Amino acid sequence: MEERNILNMFDLHKKWVETIGKEGEMLKLDEVDLRSFDLSDTFLEQAYLIECTFDDLKLENIDFYTSLLASSTFKNAYLDKCDFYKSDLRYTDFSNCVIKNSRFSKGDCWEAIFRNAYLVDCNLINASFYLTDFSWARLENVDISVSTFKETLLNGVTLKNIKGIEEAFIESINIGTSEKPILLESEKAREWMLEKCE
Repeated sequence: MEERNILNMFDLHKKWVETIGKEGEMLKLDEVDLRSFDLSDTFLEQAYLIECTFDDLKLENIDFYTSLLASSTFKNAYLDKCDFYKSDLRYTDFSNCVIKNSRFSKGDCWEAIFRNAYLVDCNLINASFYLTDFSWARLENVDISVSTFKETLLNGVTLKNIKGIEEAFIESINIGTSEKPILLESEKAREWMLEKCE
């Protein structure tokens, strides 16, 4: 797909968002590499961005509100003040990301990957972390109140100043690997997370 076409689609989507769907057209991109675009003033909320590439980008103040980002990749990206509220992040890859001051509340992180990521000052309230991979990630000053953890991979994770562990729905966590799981259920899982907190 040509760059010009995509820029045109961005403009149409902006109009679509601003007119609440009366004009313009909703952005739908599949398997598009977005690394050559300046996304700083681009409207990406309520968009379909399936299997798109955001690797190595510096993204600040980007609004992905209720967007479908399934299977997209943000590997080695730097995200600050980004909003993933109610976003569909199934299979999305945030490996080695630095994520600051960002909101993931009410997001679906089914099998999303945050391996080696650094999340600081983030809002993870009421998100779904089913089979989400936080192996070797560092979570600092994040709020996980009323979020659901089920078979969530926490092998090697660092937890510092985590809010809401008591209010989270912790069904099970995996402190082993995908290949050799060590599952801890409910209260045992919660105790492990509380003990793990620095």
